[in-house]
Amino acid sequence: MVYTLSVTLGGGFRAGVWATIGCTLATVLHMVVAMAGLAAVLHTSAVLFQTIKYAGVAYLLWMAWAVLQSTGSLAVQAADGGSPARLVTRGVLLNILNPKLPLFFVAFLPQFLPANAGLAELATLGAGFTALTFLTFLMYAAIAASGRKAVLSSPRILTWMKRAFAASFAALGARLALERA
Repeated sequence: MVYTLSVTLGGGFRAGVWATIGCTLATVLHMVVAMAGLAAVLHTSAVLFQTIKYAGVAYLLWMAWAVLQSTGSLAVQAADGGSPARLVTRGVLLNILNPKLPLFFVAFLPQFLPANAGLAELATLGAGFTALTFLTFLMYAAIAASGRKAVLSSPRILTWMKRAFAASFAALGARLALERA
């Protein structure tokens, strides 16, 4: 969500849509991984989980630093937002490096399926989750786009927004670093 908001504020609604697409594509990738059973391997392999977890922590801390430095597509200032491919790639990377998302598909979603459900039912439930994620992120992008001019026209608001986004990324990184499988 923070990534979508910062991209939308920096590059407008269109950039926010591309960021939303990237974050949602990562959700689809995680669902495919879960359905392939790799999430179960990730859950049982502490080394693999830790490796992915700390890669995610490093990426979140880098994103916090990039926001504070006002560089790249994470800059909260008037900009073109970056190329669609770059925005999508960053959205995918941000979410793909979160080892908890595939575990969510393995541990949480099956609770809403009957005992004899198969991959088709899991895929349907996962597709519903993915669609809701996309729509929620799109809503955040629309809200951020509607207030974009007010934020960008005030240096004081802009400074606090950058600090809030950087703090959010750093806090997410710290929380991820402290998570256990």
